[in-house]
Amino acid sequence: MEECRVLSIQSHVVRGYVGNKAAAFPLQVLGFEVDTVNSVQFSNHTGYTHWKGQVLNADELHELYDGLKLNNVNQYDYALTGYTRDKSFLAMVVDIVQELKRQNPKLVYVCDPVMGDKWNGEGSMYVPRDLLPVYKEKVVPVADIITPNQFEAELLTDRKIYTQQEALEVMDMLHDMGPETVVITSSDLPAPLGSDYLIALGSQKKANVNGTTVTERIRMEIPKVDADFVGTGDLFAAMLLAWTHQYPNNLKMACEKTVSAMQHVLQRTIQSAKALAGKGNKPSSAQLELRMVQSKKDIENPELIIKATVL
Repeated sequence: MEECRVLSIQSHVVRGYVGNKAAAFPLQVLGFEVDTVNSVQFSNHTGYTHWKGQVLNADELHELYDGLKLNNVNQYDYALTGYTRDKSFLAMVVDIVQELKRQNPKLVYVCDPVMGDKWNGEGSMYVPRDLLPVYKEKVVPVADIITPNQFEAELLTDRKIYTQQEALEVMDMLHDMGPETVVITSSDLPAPLGSDYLIALGSQKKANVNGTTVTERIRMEIPKVDADFVGTGDLFAAMLLAWTHQYPNNLKMACEKTVSAMQHVLQRTIQSAKALAGKGNKPSSAQLELRMVQSKKDIENPELIIKATVL
């Protein structure tokens, strides 16, 4: 692979795997140069009982980017962002991405618009509400690939999803906002294989040389894993970046590789966590940290255990 450089602006934890800690290792293993800006530096993720650390503000983000620019090392092929809590920080991210795109018009921006999720069918936001208009009006329009869950896709489009058809319409609305690739990473749509599976959907709109657009749409049924993992979305977005780079015109293959690798990591993690917790005990946050290093081979070359259906 020719040198391919990613600027990843995400959280950092000393212990465990979320944000940049979940994204950098898989990207590096798959041959990418990864430059990380740590939007926070915490002792561990916030699902633990205690956490301590520092938060980078928008001015400090700008200062770091300025250092890269002064040395003329601000040329990137990809930008990758995830969880952000601060409106001004998010707006600064957009400014930086736009400048990177002026430097390299072919730059691909992969954005996980982390805002919230559904629990028992009820959606709730875990970032301040004032981030939603920034995502809608500024972030999504400059993104090329987005990976919302169902709730986030609904927030971005002001539409509720009850059927697969409605999900496809929502993905079309998201395409119209900017991104050519949309993956709804999880949904509560009924899966043909039954209630032990969740549905993920992907849609890619490509412009042909003659000006027409071709849309590829896929559906995946993913086995549910009964545990609360943290960092899975960050890992998913990073691997989707890597595999869409490898297969730019084959969303089916890119998603199969990404989701299969995810399953390998999650299965290894849950087996290890259960063994550590002991029979009948619920694994702790520390025991449920993703087994990233142990999964190196699966990340590099995932055996395809999940197949996508072309719609």
